Amino acid sequence: MALYRFRVTFEDYDDVTREIDIKSNQNFEDLHRAIHQSTGYNPEFSSSFYISNDQWIKGEEITYLPNQKRIDRGVSLMDKVKLSSFIDDPHQKFYYTFNFDRPYDFHVELMKIILDETPGIVYPTVVKSVGEAPRQIIPGVIPTDLPVSTSDDFDFLNEVGFNPEDAEDFSEVDEHGEHVEKEDETEEEEDEFGSEFSDDEGFEDTDKSHDDY
Repeated sequence: MALYRFRVTFEDYDDVTREIDIKSNQNFEDLHRAIHQSTGYNPEFSSSFYISNDQWIKGEEITYLPNQKRIDRGVSLMDKVKLSSFIDDPHQKFYYTFNFDRPYDFHVELMKIILDETPGIVYPTVVKSVGEAPRQIIPGVIPTDLPVSTSDDFDFLNEVGFNPEDAEDFSEVDEHGEHVEKEDETEEEEDEFGSEFSDDEGFEDTDKSHDDY
């Protein structure tokens, strides 16, 4: 049985590639699943291959888990179409979109045709993997591998000499236990001195008293 070797590259991450060997009589769903065996993604999302030319222009569509619009258009299903049905070029290309809700786009190119399969190998199989695939984002699912904040995150406050008791300088608690802003004592002192001088009726301009002479 002849084998196809495909090179699969993320359109937006061209440093991440996979090479996959697959039997010519296997179908597009087999290739779809093999790609996500190599990326670690959950393959159970609506996706499509498109027959493409050298400029990666999309042609006929072959889909998986189609929406109603695709069903109404009669788009072919991946599990019903063999790869050999669309291999017309020794460098046949397929444009592939995985998960239409949060899509990743791929370029899939036939690299060579191998005439004999290797005994003992289960196909499809990943024969080369370069680069780490970006993390799959699933709508409505919060990633579980995000870093968890700990008290260590606030060590920088200790480094600059922050003391939680200093926060008392900014507020007071009233008789009901509510925080209220403290008035600026310096401003009060200035007002005291200012009012003291302004209300002093006995203060006279000494320069004026000299002019009287």
